Amino acid sequence: MSTGPGPADPADHSAAPAEHGPLLRARDVDVVRDGRHLLRSISLTVEPGEHWAVLGPNGAGKSTLLALLGALTHPTRGEVRVLGRRLGRVDVRELRSHLGHVNPRHPLRSPLSVREVVLTGVSGSIEPDRNRPPTADQLAHADALIETLGMTRRSTAAWTTLSQGERGRTLIARALMPRPRLLLLDEPATGLDLTAREQLLASLDDLRRHHPGLASVLVTHHLEELPASTTHALLLREGACVGTGPVDEVLTTDLVSACFDHPVRINREDGRWAARAARPAPAATAGPRA
Repeated sequence: MSTGPGPADPADHSAAPAEHGPLLRARDVDVVRDGRHLLRSISLTVEPGEHWAVLGPNGAGKSTLLALLGALTHPTRGEVRVLGRRLGRVDVRELRSHLGHVNPRHPLRSPLSVREVVLTGVSGSIEPDRNRPPTADQLAHADALIETLGMTRRSTAAWTTLSQGERGRTLIARALMPRPRLLLLDEPATGLDLTAREQLLASLDDLRRHHPGLASVLVTHHLEELPASTTHALLLREGACVGTGPVDEVLTTDLVSACFDHPVRINREDGRWAARAARPAPAATAGPRA
């Protein structure tokens, strides 16, 4: 449960997104389960057009934080506002309908086409609603998203025949069908080979150029899985914040080494990041004897 209510705000009880202000705001958030802190004193503000990366080792609290930002869970202490509405005071089911949440473990098993899968994003269902055929506007919107994500040539391909990378791009298009202002991505590059990963990241960069008001939060373990269009970063270790802010101020050798508790060297080239284990300095050699 969240801490006690603050000043009365009638708009808090509406689940419709606020027209102005940050899309996400967490203030001094704790999440405690069975007496254990999963998150401790986390604060985060995401504005329209910002693209955040959340990084950290296994068990750092990344999935817990994404569940809060996606209105799937509530904080034990502190305040979380999603699209301007405070968790604990709104119908979270309605609030979630205004978010684009990409789950790479999408449970679909039937051979829907790429286009059909994307169209299920209108209702947030797994299977199409045969009683409500898509409108002409929805079909055009789906085709535009499929093109932006580089899947036009595969639009009629069955889900069961898609590669993992093709599925990932299809699910991003699906998440964008309701025209959300916020996109949440849970390790979207997991299990992808090199080519599929690069195609996915290029598609995300293209998507962000075509939708400049869209904001996103992407969770990953690996700096190599960050699109060049990433603007901000949050580093988590054991539920606590190691660094947060503009990406070039956070993804530094010192902060990333502290986050993963291992000395690494961070490089950025052509807008993309890479991490390598830091090599120890060579031992000093004795000079020539007199």
